[in-house]
Amino acid sequence: MEGWKEKYQKAGFFFHLSSFIIQLNTPMNHLWSPWRMSYIENNTKEIGCVFCNAQAKADSEENLIAFRGKNAYVILNRFPYTSGHLMVIPFSHTSNLEELDAETRAEMMELSSRCTTVLRNEYRTQSFNMGINIGEAAGAGVLGHVHIHIVPRWVGDTNFMSSVGETRVLPETLEATYKRVRDAFQTNP
Repeated sequence: MEGWKEKYQKAGFFFHLSSFIIQLNTPMNHLWSPWRMSYIENNTKEIGCVFCNAQAKADSEENLIAFRGKNAYVILNRFPYTSGHLMVIPFSHTSNLEELDAETRAEMMELSSRCTTVLRNEYRTQSFNMGINIGEAAGAGVLGHVHIHIVPRWVGDTNFMSSVGETRVLPETLEATYKRVRDAFQTNP
């Protein structure tokens, strides 16, 4: 009787479980992402803090700031884990929470809560991952400016592309996400 391994090998799959290699003997598929070309062509490192630079600009698709509060703001992650991946950032360039005053910390939590409400209403989000990476050892991508990540999640959003292909497929452009989130903040104060 033919086992599962033999059946899949006949269909063009090759499994090498000891090193986790999977080869699909099928024609190559293409994933088009033309919006990435501007990133590839403009590969110069930004001078200064990316968050301080963003908050100095007028709110638009360029800086992706969807909402400004008194002490903190909401911005889209330029390299999102999922569509709607937001961050709450204090205006103050501070590397950790304990250096912020209580009013700013409280506003950051309120804005994080508003983010979940906006994302539930706009994207029908089922769950969220929320986190703060403080310091290099914790995985902070921007070391000098503390921020909170709000990542919307849905059942089944981790699939073959992300778990094996190490590729995220986002169903809409950052510009479209920006408009939806900005408009939702404006209509639901």
